Amino acid sequence: MYSLLFKLILTRLDPERAHHLAFAWIRRAARTRVLRTFLTAAFAPRSRYEALRTEAFGRTMHGPFGLAAGFDKNAIGIDGLTMMGFDHVEIGTVTAEPQPGNPQPRLFRLVKDRALVNRMGFNNEGSAAVAARLAARDAALGKKRSRTTVGVNIGKTKLTPESEAVADYVTSTERLAAHADYLVVNVSSPNTAGLRDLQAVGHLRPLLTAVREAADRAVTDRRVPLLVKIAPDLADEDIDAVADLAVELGLDGIIATNTTISRDGLSTDSATVEAIGAGGLSGAPLKARSLAVLRRLYARVGDRITLVGAGGVETAGDVWERILAGATLVQGYSAFIYQGPFWCSAIHRGLAERLKDSPYDTLAEAVGAGTRKAATR
Repeated sequence: MYSLLFKLILTRLDPERAHHLAFAWIRRAARTRVLRTFLTAAFAPRSRYEALRTEAFGRTMHGPFGLAAGFDKNAIGIDGLTMMGFDHVEIGTVTAEPQPGNPQPRLFRLVKDRALVNRMGFNNEGSAAVAARLAARDAALGKKRSRTTVGVNIGKTKLTPESEAVADYVTSTERLAAHADYLVVNVSSPNTAGLRDLQAVGHLRPLLTAVREAADRAVTDRRVPLLVKIAPDLADEDIDAVADLAVELGLDGIIATNTTISRDGLSTDSATVEAIGAGGLSGAPLKARSLAVLRRLYARVGDRITLVGAGGVETAGDVWERILAGATLVQGYSAFIYQGPFWCSAIHRGLAERLKDSPYDTLAEAVGAGTRKAATR
């Protein structure tokens, strides 16, 4: 049904407009109690998959599979996305100041490759507005807030010069940390000029140190877990350097990976790809590289840091492969567009089957098992 809808209708719409329409329907459904209950039972039958319960960042989640940053930039649909079956939702990327992002069109489908190219440019309402929205949600939910794990992904305002980048991130941290179950420093989007330069250890060390200190000042009754999200395009030695820095600073996690600037191995004709132009590529073509980065990170840091696998995740098999490679949590985004509303349900069902058929009693036992086994050969 969804594949037909996608082929006949959604592909005829501008991708960004289709996103806004679909997201509006998700939010609208979540606001109606009876409909929300019915759809949660259909899309997120969590009671069937108790074995998938996952501990990460001091929280117990229904499972390991979450929505990557970029889908809900302004924290407007967390509960609707939970209704769709995501075990955690990462909002953002949020910047200190509101900004419109890059000119449209800025989101493109590569259907043959089950991929997207985006150059959104961190379009968002700014950290003050997002913090206010999250605060209102916290107040409305009260103790129920703990049911959904919410990550907050922060980035640099486009007009902020590199020399003032640390202060920019600190501003967002001070506003948002109290509402984050974990906080992510995004230094890996290709769509903000100069941002990826911050991945160099010389820049990254003072940035992460300042954000850690700001989070501790802003939230005194708990430690807000801090992660960094890295690009798949880093050289192996740079991945090792980031891993070593994360251990040195006591970072809580690394997300591997963001989108890629590479266009290698695409099935879409080169003229179409060239006409689209610059932007980050996500989806199936990213699968192999993001998995390789994850394996390298786990071989370097082991269980000292929580790893989150992202990039090219489409199936339960992909999620299972990321867990065996070293990921405690796994995130997806692009395949949601191509596979539709029952995507999470299929992931959970398939993952539960793989765990049952494996030699492991829990997902936690499976984390990194494949990478460890490969290292002993």
